[in-house]
Amino acid sequence: MSTAISIAPTTNLPSIPAGQKLAGRVVLVTGASRGLGRLLAGTLAGAGAAVGLVARSAEQLAEAQYELITGGGTAVAVAADVSDPEALRIAVEVVSRRLGPIDVLINNAGITGPMGAAWEVNLEDWWRTLEINLRSVLTCTSLVLPSMIARGHGRIINITSQAGVFRWPLVSAYSVSKAAVIKLTENLSVELKRTGVTAFSAHPGLLPIGLSEPALESRAPADSAEGKVSAWTRRELEEGRGVEPDAAVRFVLRIAAGDCDGLSGCHLSVHDDLEALIERADAIRRHDLYTLRRWELPKD
Repeated sequence: MSTAISIAPTTNLPSIPAGQKLAGRVVLVTGASRGLGRLLAGTLAGAGAAVGLVARSAEQLAEAQYELITGGGTAVAVAADVSDPEALRIAVEVVSRRLGPIDVLINNAGITGPMGAAWEVNLEDWWRTLEINLRSVLTCTSLVLPSMIARGHGRIINITSQAGVFRWPLVSAYSVSKAAVIKLTENLSVELKRTGVTAFSAHPGLLPIGLSEPALESRAPADSAEGKVSAWTRRELEEGRGVEPDAAVRFVLRIAAGDCDGLSGCHLSVHDDLEALIERADAIRRHDLYTLRRWELPKD
């Protein structure tokens, strides 16, 4: 049975001349064979960037590369399991050799992981989620940073989630992995200070594509963990609390194009008023805002 989905419009995301800022740049996107990663790759190529596509599914990856090239774009695809450090090393090497040094890295690859109470799920599957969602980000970042630092510019964009800021009961591996990536981003930003390289955590919103697709198609029993998570996902989308994929793409492209460089280290959301944040970047840095931090109760 098909589900009618109403997506709430996302405001404050004006179109930008991304082609002027991204033309000639080399952008590497992981998880580029489907979902948000594939949309990002296509839009980046349309903006004039040379795009490196990395994903595990060789067939879907080849299709994505074909679409980009036949559309007039420049793209190189390398099939690799992002949880395999050696496979990632080879992928980065191939992209860099064929397209040039990587200017922007978009760590987009990720999985939802096992669903259920943390003490009841398969612990190997739980840890596997951390390897894909967290270790791959650190590995890929460490592979591209030496070149970026040597050239004095670069951007690391880690696709995260509000599940890492708040919580996502029954999906703890995903929530913990995203919280770790957000905190990794904060540390990277400080360590990269004065190198010309910036790092961002980017929450693209709940989308009706990618990781949401299994939930929308699920027929799991309503009282099971998968059934409860799937029902929540469908309800959020049906009630308009999701985000149109195009809005998510524009949001990430603004970061890739450099509009948000003054906000390096921040956890940015597609729902944010980016113009207001950019205008107040100095105050945000000074007060360490838009990060994972401890909040204190107000004094009586």
